[in-house]
Amino acid sequence: MEIVSITVPVVKLRPEALLPVYGTASSAGADLSACLDEDVVICSGCYAMIPTGLSIQLPTGYEAQVRPRSGLAAKHGLTVLNSPGTIDADYRGEVCVLLINHGKQDVRIHHGDRIAQMIIARCEQASFTETISLDATERGSGGFGSTGV
Repeated sequence: MEIVSITVPVVKLRPEALLPVYGTASSAGADLSACLDEDVVICSGCYAMIPTGLSIQLPTGYEAQVRPRSGLAAKHGLTVLNSPGTIDADYRGEVCVLLINHGKQDVRIHHGDRIAQMIIARCEQASFTETISLDATERGSGGFGSTGV
């Protein structure tokens, strides 16, 4: 399968900011790195907004999803609080990552640490039409846990 590539303009808001980078040729997510003047300690049970020092310009019809890095979650209990975070195509501010520490130990974030991954994805807007009923289905209104164990 051929990987489709688009160009996303990136502005370094600080010269020491690191561009997103894919770990391998087949990686879905590009690693985002912390851009910090000094370390940030995220205490157990707490969260912090970590800047990347970057802003991006996505094409219309695309979004960027900010997702956790599995290694940080497995080793430290650190994850993206609003996962996946969405960056809209018309957003031009700094890309920041909202990290939460679910681990038992405090975690120190250093400048340049890879803190999350960013997935670029196509997205569509829907037209919502008010109606008085919906088509019946086997599941119906069964919600959480209604389709099995």
